[in-house]
Amino acid sequence: MLEHTKKPPTKDVALRFTGPAAKAREAVEAMRALGFQESGASLPWQEALGHTDEELPGVFLAGARYREGLTQARLAELTGIPRRHLSEMENNKRPIGQKTARKLAKVLKVDPRRFRAP
Repeated sequence: MLEHTKKPPTKDVALRFTGPAAKAREAVEAMRALGFQESGASLPWQEALGHTDEELPGVFLAGARYREGLTQARLAELTGIPRRHLSEMENNKRPIGQKTARKLAKVLKVDPRRFRAP
């Protein structure tokens, strides 16, 4: 059975809200009263994720496989792709070609374009 990756607890969180402009000041004051402070500009998701564009297909493959509750061995059985190749793809040591992307996409229920680097 798959297990979640152990990560240290986050000490700080950033929140973003939308709402009526008339209540903005009141909302900011309420958040400050709870110990929050304004943090400035937000980060693009790519920067917050901490992976390079070249790493994203492998990260997405591992995440999609985990979401479906599949091991590499089971995904290999379902797609006909050797488990060793799946491992190499997840670790960005092997590119994910179009034909392979279509096989993976069908089993993982995603768009095959997700396996291409941006």
